[in-house]
Amino acid sequence: MSNAYATCGRGASRRPFAVVLVLLAAISVPASPADAQPAAHENPASEHRASTLGRFLFGGAAALGAHESGHLLFDGIFNAHPGISRVSFHGVPFFAITHDSGLPNRKEFVIDSAGFWVQHATNELILHSHPRLRDERQPFLKGMYAFNVLASVAYAGAGFARTGPVERDTRGMADASRIKEPWIAALILAPAVLDSVRYFHPQAKWAAWSSRGFKAGMVLLVLR
Repeated sequence: MSNAYATCGRGASRRPFAVVLVLLAAISVPASPADAQPAAHENPASEHRASTLGRFLFGGAAALGAHESGHLLFDGIFNAHPGISRVSFHGVPFFAITHDSGLPNRKEFVIDSAGFWVQHATNELILHSHPRLRDERQPFLKGMYAFNVLASVAYAGAGFARTGPVERDTRGMADASRIKEPWIAALILAPAVLDSVRYFHPQAKWAAWSSRGFKAGMVLLVLR
């Protein structure tokens, strides 16, 4: 998934999302072989697990759609003519949402950052309304939360390593803000780590306020 330039390429790689989808599937697989029964022997418990898995993955898909919608929203606001372009990672083809090149740096930064802003806002809503999410039966919300955290970690990893297609959000944000890409990666990774602390330790108010501070800091970079 990306928000690359239509002509010169800059935005997000689909590769981080491929990693995220694999991780979502992996953590949703039953823990033991006994959990996986043949269809002929299905029981209410196994049907419940299948339903939970489906809602969890649907939550992840919804978060993915929300991330991309953030890019498209500002593409439309800035009349940047969004489209679809083919990109590649070491010869492996992917597709990217594109927009016009030559936008002012602030507009470019907003468009490239919008997906993360949506992730951050979504996690704030989830963790505020469900501070003890870990103990609740909320597979859809857990799927959204998991995607948001894992996507940020995947993007941060690409940003730290400065690897992947030039069409990646961290590179676009770095170029537009005139900040080195690893620093952008750190700004993306910090809320993901802190939101993970909040998930496992909802009483950790310091983690909540620190996470919000980093999220606000990313938005304020628009003023740079």
